[in-house]
Amino acid sequence: MLCPFCKENETRVIDSRASEEFVIRRRRECLNLKCGRRFTTYEKIEEVPLNVIKKDGSRVPFSRDKIRTGLEKACYKRPVSAEQIERIVSQVEAEIHRDFEREVGSRAIGELVFNLLREVDQVAFVRFASVYREFQDVNDFVEELEPILRRSGRS
Repeated sequence: MLCPFCKENETRVIDSRASEEFVIRRRRECLNLKCGRRFTTYEKIEEVPLNVIKKDGSRVPFSRDKIRTGLEKACYKRPVSAEQIERIVSQVEAEIHRDFEREVGSRAIGELVFNLLREVDQVAFVRFASVYREFQDVNDFVEELEPILRRSGRS
């Protein structure tokens, strides 16, 4: 590590401690006898940005805000709390970072949201499904609802 004051190449670490999640704070001292000054450095994991491959093949940076916005639209005027929405967003983000390294298809993200939302609110689930699965007519809704109705014993 170069000393920021005299540009000497030799420094030593006096103290190290974690300051934030995945960040190490190091107190250093210049070994140049004429300088000897102390300074602080921070060491942090370099994150590789995650890109989403959209249906048209284009790539955009991953955004948890886009997931939240889609969920909020699907859950509009439904008894789904902000905490439940945030929990789904966090679960989706955690699974994506666990299972994908640099790129993830928008379909994979949609399926994760789709499956988690189904357990929270069935109306919001159908709303989300109508956009995600690009329903063209009422028959598409019926096809999506049939498994739900069978499970609840209403068919």
